[in-house]
Amino acid sequence: MVATAATSAFLQIPSPASDSAGKTPGKALGSVPASIDARGTNAKSKSTSSGRLHVKANAQAPPKVNGSKVGSMESLKTEDMSPPPRTFINQLPDWSMLLAAITTIFLAAEKQWMMLDWKPKRSDMLVDPFGLGQIVQGGFVFRQNFSIRSYEIGADRTASVETLMNHLQETALNHVKNAGLLADGFGSTPEMCKRNLIWVVSKMQVAVDRYPTWGDVVQVDTWVAASGKNGMRRDWLVRDSNTDEILTRATSLWVMMNKETRKLSKMPDEVRGEIGSYFVDSPPLVDDDSRKLPKLDEKTAENIHSGLTPRWSDLDVNQHVNNVKYVGWILESAPLEILETHELAGMTLEYRRECMRDSVLQSLTSIVEEGSGDSSHPGIVECQHLLRLEGGGEIVKGRTKWRPKFVDKIGSYGQLPHENA
Repeated sequence: MVATAATSAFLQIPSPASDSAGKTPGKALGSVPASIDARGTNAKSKSTSSGRLHVKANAQAPPKVNGSKVGSMESLKTEDMSPPPRTFINQLPDWSMLLAAITTIFLAAEKQWMMLDWKPKRSDMLVDPFGLGQIVQGGFVFRQNFSIRSYEIGADRTASVETLMNHLQETALNHVKNAGLLADGFGSTPEMCKRNLIWVVSKMQVAVDRYPTWGDVVQVDTWVAASGKNGMRRDWLVRDSNTDEILTRATSLWVMMNKETRKLSKMPDEVRGEIGSYFVDSPPLVDDDSRKLPKLDEKTAENIHSGLTPRWSDLDVNQHVNNVKYVGWILESAPLEILETHELAGMTLEYRRECMRDSVLQSLTSIVEEGSGDSSHPGIVECQHLLRLEGGGEIVKGRTKWRPKFVDKIGSYGQLPHENA
């Protein structure tokens, strides 16, 4: 008892009531029990109002390092929950994510770089990579590239003649647009629109040396020249953009028509003043075929295709059938044996009148063989055509020349007009 009293004098244990004032009661994992008797066994603590002293044997206070307890789980929890000190490194972004994003971008760019076609191209190809067209040759020639699509080829795996004709028409309109002369009409200038005038083609001559195939890129050049007092001539030169090989040459004559009265009109001086500065002085690319087309009717025609009617999609903004559609109708009556063994090498079309939406037409064809004894043009076949209303009015008269398939090209090459023309 004496030893116990003496020990109690030196080791005073606060009561549970006073201890709970500064700390939440509880037993932490790994900590020493709250009270142990002199024999080292657990003893129940009895709190009294007198603040009795308890003996705590073999008890040691947790060591402290830099003011914090070591070995106490509560102190570890407190340290884990406290935020780390703010330093310059902690405030920087996550550089690993940024580097990963940059690496992904560089890898994608490298893949696209390796997929590019680095074949050498001419300087003009680099100027117009998207085929939008450009003015060349001192402002007199318009140039545009076209890629032959899969839906533009026929049974022979080559572009159809309608595709080539559409390219010619597209470049003609874009030429007017790029020159700043396109108004509200279909290729009409501002002065033409004031007078309700539109352009209509009166004659078209086309010579095809070779047809492009799927995936080829063709380069189309076009320019205009005067034709008499009231007309205009437009020429086209179509070449392979990679080899410069001339594929097609075409020459056309255009006149003006009043949009309301549907009658031909003279060229006003104001209109001539708009377009006269763009005329070049050069001969036509295709020699004029001035041979008179013979009369063709049911008695002289060998093939007749009746009941041809325009669709709504065949009309252009001038409310008549587009001239390219006539080519397809003419070929409707061409004999199948010619279509299978020959390809169209050239044609001459003379447009006589409009074809409206409610028209019903007939396509007539007569075959004339020629050149069978000519060693330079063996197997050439010539056909005569007539597209007319079923009532008898002539729409288009034409002549086509056919050569055997897969033979060398024929005809002479055309040339661009000189820059100083």
